[in-house]
Amino acid sequence: MARTSSVFECTACGARFSQLVGKCGSCKSFGTVEEIRGSLKKGLDRARSAFAQSDYTGPVSLLDVSVSDSGRTPIGLSELDRVLGGGVVPGMVVLLGGEPGIGKSTLLLQWAARVSGQTLYASGEESERQIRIRAQRLGAELPSIHLLAETDVRVILATADQMRPALLLVDSIQTLYDPEFDSGAGSVSQVRGCATLLTRWAKTTGTPLVLVGHVTKDGGLAGPKVLEHLVDTVLSFEGDRHHHHRMLRTLKNRFGAAFELGVFAMTENGLVPAEGNPFFLETEPSPGCAATVVLSGTRPVVVEIQALVASAGLGIPRRTALGIDGQRLAMLCAVAERRGGIQLHDRDVYINVAGGLEIEDPSADLAVVAALTSSATGRLLKHKCIFVGEVGLTGEVRPVSQTQLRMQEAKRLGFESAVIPSPSATNNNMDINCHLEKNVERLRAKLWLEKIVDE
Repeated sequence: MARTSSVFECTACGARFSQLVGKCGSCKSFGTVEEIRGSLKKGLDRARSAFAQSDYTGPVSLLDVSVSDSGRTPIGLSELDRVLGGGVVPGMVVLLGGEPGIGKSTLLLQWAARVSGQTLYASGEESERQIRIRAQRLGAELPSIHLLAETDVRVILATADQMRPALLLVDSIQTLYDPEFDSGAGSVSQVRGCATLLTRWAKTTGTPLVLVGHVTKDGGLAGPKVLEHLVDTVLSFEGDRHHHHRMLRTLKNRFGAAFELGVFAMTENGLVPAEGNPFFLETEPSPGCAATVVLSGTRPVVVEIQALVASAGLGIPRRTALGIDGQRLAMLCAVAERRGGIQLHDRDVYINVAGGLEIEDPSADLAVVAALTSSATGRLLKHKCIFVGEVGLTGEVRPVSQTQLRMQEAKRLGFESAVIPSPSATNNNMDINCHLEKNVERLRAKLWLEKIVDE
């Protein structure tokens, strides 16, 4: 009898090895390589059987592929439709991730309540009674929603084959297991195998599928990276559980724009689309506050940048950033001191993006520099003025994309003027007074109303 060779797999990235190693050579993680119980051939046979479910018959011409049934179906939640690209596509597979208690199960029930046909809700974390209690609170008690408390993926697929629902919800993918493979639920092999079986079924039947995924302590999606490659859309549910608003961000979308942002308000009756601009509140002008417009996908969002410059009590200046990258803040502090004439090398600098939004758009650089200058000098920035532009190491203010769209959003919220890079003013037909800037050296001389504090 031939001896079966052992196979070792990294629980973080799914890389396989022929022997036990302390450090994964793929993702560089320590202590994550474990032995797979069961033969590799059995896992490959299972993968082939899952592929056979898609009725593969060989290559076809591109023009022979039918797309008549690929139209979108709006869900009815405006913010959810926005992040999905306008609605649900037949056979679409969505991976929804977020911290515990953020509202993922609430969003699933509200989604199921708006489906015209039947919905199969398979839960491996909650009982039918728990889901029913939540449905009562949300007003989603409908006979079209069918609950299945099951963790065996084969039972879920058999039930779905019999029901043929209009929507399949699985909460969560880490709780499922396939009895044909000798591994525990939540392992890399089980997560990858169960997701493959469910995705093949969804693509074959044209049924939209939503998989709920766990997150790590760092906020990333748990499980192998192949899970994100396998699905069509990856949504991240973000926000502080103690705050009013929740943010639904698109990290990947094969049927729409990536990095779209949907904003919900958590109420007693569930999640409702947020009205207006929840990240900017009209407050009294104060030193260190500057407004900017950032793009999240195709959505312009007006946010307030708050800066505080204080004396370094311990002699070593601190650079603390909430909502923007810390390394970018350090770079902007150096530019503001060298090019803008603001002394920061012996002061603590704190930057906060009001509302808890995470900003990656470099168009907020000019607002950060303006807020730093305002706080360091104790002077107010111009009232109802917005700052948009990327700042380079030489102090130049570089143009950004979609300037007209940003200015339209600023005008809608009552802003009267804007500071933008000079090239952005070409073909300017915007109903807002634009001040053109080429570098940050002139900001200190042009943008103050009055002096508030004597330094």
